[in-house]
Parts: sequence; C-alpha cells; structure tokens
Amino acid sequence: MKIDIFSHITTPKYRQAQSKYVQESAMSTRIIEGQYTLWNLEERFRIMDRYEDYQQVICLVGSPIETIVKGKAAVEMAQLANDELANLVAKHPDRFLCGVANLPFNDTEAALIELDRAVNDLKLKGVFIHTPLYFYDEKTKPPAGGKGLDSPELFPIYEAMAKYDLPIFIHPNALYDIHMPDYTSEKVAKHMAWQIFGWVYQDTLAQVRLIFSGVFDKFPNLKFINHHAGAMVPFFTKRISAMYNMFEMRGGMDVKKGLPQAPLEYFRKFYNDTAVNGNTHALMCAYGFYGAEHMVFGTDMPFDMELGREAIRETIRSIEEMDISADEKKAIFSGNARKMFHF
Repeated sequence: MKIDIFSHITTPKYRQAQSKYVQESAMSTRIIEGQYTLWNLEERFRIMDRYEDYQQVICLVGSPIETIVKGKAAVEMAQLANDELANLVAKHPDRFLCGVANLPFNDTEAALIELDRAVNDLKLKGVFIHTPLYFYDEKTKPPAGGKGLDSPELFPIYEAMAKYDLPIFIHPNALYDIHMPDYTSEKVAKHMAWQIFGWVYQDTLAQVRLIFSGVFDKFPNLKFINHHAGAMVPFFTKRISAMYNMFEMRGGMDVKKGLPQAPLEYFRKFYNDTAVNGNTHALMCAYGFYGAEHMVFGTDMPFDMELGREAIRETIRSIEEMDISADEKKAIFSGNARKMFHF
C-alpha cells in the first residue's frame, strides 16, 4: 500500500468563500484553475487509479486563513475548510484516508477550540501550518506580523498536538518570498528563485527556530512533518555541526542556548516527506541522516506539468530506486504513516 501524506486539494465552496476576502493573483488563478485535479475529483481519481493500493491524506490549498482575515471570520473560514475536508473523506474513504486541519492561528484560543472540534468531531488527523506566519492587517499589504514557528502563542497548540499524538505539517508561506526582492536595489523577487530556493530555505529556518525554542524538550513526542525531504538539512549536516562547534569553541558563543543535546540530534527528530520531484539522490541523502523511520511518502500532488501524474509517478520511482531494504521502502510508503496517523 502507498499512503501519500502530502497531497493538495480544494473545493469550489471553499474557493468561493475565500474570494470574499482575497483576490487571487493572476498567477495563482492560472495555477489553481490549470491544475484542475485540485478540485476535479473525476480526473483526480483517474490518475490515482493508475497506482495500485494508492490513497491520499489531503491538505487544503489556498491563502493561509490568518493572512486574509481575522476574528470571527477567520474562525468561520477554518471551520468551513475543515468541514469540507471531512466531507471529502466521508464521501470517498477508499480514496482519502484523512484530512489535515486548518486553524485561525491569529487567535490561539479560537485555534484550540477549532482543533478540538477538528480532531474529535471531524476526525482530522493533523494540523497544517505555514512558515513564516503572517497575520491579516487592514493597513498593510502583504499582511503584517511575520513570525517564526517558535512564537510563544503557538506553544499551547503544540502542547495540544503532543497530547493528541498527531503531526503538524510545515509548509512554506509564499507571501514571504514573493514579496521580498532578491537584492535591495530591486523591487520584486525574480526568476522564480523565491519559490524554487526560497521555500526550501523557509523549510530549513523553521526547523532551526523550533529546535532552539526548546519545543522538543517541552513536548518530547511532538511530531513535525517537514516538506521537501528535510530541505537543506541533510545536505548540510557536516556544516551544521562544524559551524556550531567553531562558533562555540573559537568564538566563545553559547550556540546551544541551553539545549541538553547537540543541535543535530534535534534535527533528526523531524519527519520528512519525499516531495523532491523524483530525485533518488536527494532521498538517499535524507535517508543517510534521518533513516527510513523518519521518512514518509508524500508527492505534493498535483503541482507538476501533468496535473499530478508526474509527481506521483516520479516519487514512487525515486523511492523504489533507493538502495535500501524492501522493509524500509514499505515503511516509507505506508508503515510510518500508519503509525503516525493511527490507521
């Protein structure tokens, strides 16, 4: 069996509700309408049928709720998003094993209430969070208040997720990179570098900030699923240890900030999807650092030029070509997800 834990989806009802608060950019509109397997279930299922015993965990795509609205409206948007996901799972249990909840992160108390409803009533099995967080502000565009995932107001949510023993999905926030020029002499980001490389940097930065916040010491069983096979971390493991050691030994800096373990040991606590566009070498790099037990099959479907076919096909191929045991491949394809989501 293959459980795709990182598959995007949307619904016409949810897109219509979002349109009341935000006007999609021309590029976003073209992508979402062009990638019609986001909402065209008939075509989506035809693609899925190409792969035996293939099922999905679904994540709603769209502007992060906290970036477009606040207060009661943000709560209502989160409720609608989660209701839509739960309805899809209920209607198509043979296709969708579960959905991942959306929360109004600009209101911690409201987020905790919706989290309780999403997990206990709707049976959603995780939380989706963007990094960095941006909060809606009527006076500023893009939204003001960019924050890291180490922000104190998020810790009650982390505590709740540790008690539920369900994962938190980390995804880069396009608002940050697309509005940040590459150089101070320019007004906009260019050549898609913000998306291709900027998102991977945000994946990595989120890990660093979470580690040094002490979140894993406070909540030892808390699980984060990082996008893009650990992003920059597996490739730079030696640099991570070398630089922290140098600045500690030669610079006299307290780089560990009171952490009981070395930084690399905390990086290994993250779980990582396999969404690297079919790059077996990248997966082997991640495997070399995290081991198979912290890798989970995820495709980022349907964001490719074949409406999701390429993402699924190439991700499966890249895992099958890994130089690891059959049991380890089985764990990546489904075993680790079964444990994480309690299937």
